[in-house]
Amino acid sequence: MKIDSYSFGKIKIDGRIYDSDVIISENAVPIIWQRPDSHLLQIDDVEKILAANPTCVIIGTGFLGLMKVDAEVKSLLLKHHVKLHVEKTKRAVKIYNSYSNKENVVAALHITC
Repeated sequence: MKIDSYSFGKIKIDGRIYDSDVIISENAVPIIWQRPDSHLLQIDDVEKILAANPTCVIIGTGFLGLMKVDAEVKSLLLKHHVKLHVEKTKRAVKIYNSYSNKENVVAALHITC
C-alpha cells in the first residue's frame, strides 16, 4: 500500500482519496480512524493498531502537529517491542512510504490540524 499524496484534510492512498483520519497497513484496506478526543491519542485508541501485530508504528500528528500521544501509548508500544515514529503527518507519510514493503508497518494518520 502506498500513500500517493497528503494535504491538509485529504490523503490519497492507492488512488483513493480519504477526508478522514486513517489507519493503514500493507495488507489491509485503510480504516477510518475516529477517536473520542481527536487531538489526543490514548491507550484505548491503539487496539486496532496492535491487532495488526506491527514491528513499526508511525503516528501522524496532523498538518501542524497538534495531536498529542499519551505517554501510556508510547509505553505500551515499547512493551510490545514496536518501533515508534511520532511526526507531523507530512513527514509521517514519507516515513511510511519508505518502510512499506520492508516490514510490518502501520500508520495512524491525523490529517487535519
